[in-house]
Amino acid sequence: MNSKPVIVGGGPAGMSAAMELARHGVDSIILDEASRLGGVVYRGPLRHGVVLDYLGERYRNNMQALHREFEQFSHKVDVRLNTRIVGGSDQQLFALDAEEQVVPVPYSQLLLAAGCHERSVPFPGWTLPGVIMLGGLQLQIKSGVVKPLGRTILAGTGPLLPLVACQLHRAGAEVAGVYEACAFGRLAKEAITLLNQPQLFLDGLSMVAYLKRHGIPLHYGWGIVAAHGQSELQEVVVAPYDADWNADLSQQRRVPAQTLASGYGFIPRTQLTQQMNLSHQYDDDGFLKPTIDDWQCSSQRHIHLAGDIGGLRGGESAMLTGRIAALSILQQLGILDSESAERQRQIYQRELASILRFRAGIDRFTQRGTGQLALPKPETVICRCENATRQDIDTALEQGVNDLISLKMRTRVSMGDCQGKMCVGYCSDRLREHTGKKDVGWIRPRFPLDPLPFSAFSPLTEQEV
Repeated sequence: MNSKPVIVGGGPAGMSAAMELARHGVDSIILDEASRLGGVVYRGPLRHGVVLDYLGERYRNNMQALHREFEQFSHKVDVRLNTRIVGGSDQQLFALDAEEQVVPVPYSQLLLAAGCHERSVPFPGWTLPGVIMLGGLQLQIKSGVVKPLGRTILAGTGPLLPLVACQLHRAGAEVAGVYEACAFGRLAKEAITLLNQPQLFLDGLSMVAYLKRHGIPLHYGWGIVAAHGQSELQEVVVAPYDADWNADLSQQRRVPAQTLASGYGFIPRTQLTQQMNLSHQYDDDGFLKPTIDDWQCSSQRHIHLAGDIGGLRGGESAMLTGRIAALSILQQLGILDSESAERQRQIYQRELASILRFRAGIDRFTQRGTGQLALPKPETVICRCENATRQDIDTALEQGVNDLISLKMRTRVSMGDCQGKMCVGYCSDRLREHTGKKDVGWIRPRFPLDPLPFSAFSPLTEQEV
């Protein structure tokens, strides 16, 4: 059994937890699938010598501060990059290491900080080359330093839309328009709540002002209808949305574009937590998340959770939850007494409470409408791995299917390599709409969680053959 606490995920949550442990003299192990620490938010460019001025001064300062602070404690942390977790139990993990070998990683204390993945929203043309998810596009310009091709349109909901639009424009890309599906009035109602984080609120206002100053149109209450093109994207169809996101096709517009980035939020990465049989619950936004107590403990006390894997709250919240999880680990190891740990947890919790109030306002503003589910045509592909269409799903619902496992058996959705990451959001939403139930089940992940290369399998010796 590994005596060092094991941390899965080298983003702000995992890094902060490792630093909190190191402050108290505890060594730890960080496993991360990327080639650089920081997670999607603070990883930075994967090439040396790149200056990210176009991402904004505040972002650059925060990223550099996190990495500088971590450097002070790096001698206490065994960082294993290019290491992907492909399975696990309540006593050990299985990792595909940098040499592409599957190795067991035993643990006595575990922190899962695996983050989240983007919510896919199918619509006609969403599989065309040139159509990309918003977070993926931002990752390209942040880590890959790659700008999108030609006229770019951003559509969806949430604060990432204006942020990425500003970053793209500063990077020299042509941003043709930003389409926020929720009406401005809904945002205005949350103004008082958003002041719980005044700096973030001011940042949002400055982004809107930047777009206006540079002639980039920001349309509230407008969203995607379809994307068109032959071998690649050529135009995007947008239209006004009502409060439930039903598109008014009588006012639709066709906008020429070579790149479309759609962003409708994120879903916690629960594939590993499910495989490890941790307790889960449904969020009001229709996704599955593991249950967590005030100390970031899962249903198994020696397994902790931090960051977006336990709910979508952002980078600053991830750091705080990582530190709280570390306090719990230190307490269980007998290094911190309960009184000292509780006193420090309360300090972090007060900071976290302000962020959560801010986040609640964002969630109310960006609440998705069910009209979005009507966007796909019967022939629109929903599950890209198995080529299952909306018509396949409609037929299954008409035949009485009322949970995700039955839908998987009837239509083969989620049976491909991604194990439902792309299609589970839409399928869950359709089932909840169809049945009126909040809990329609979830896609049970298989081992391995990601495809394995042939190099991961030991070759048979002549004697074994």
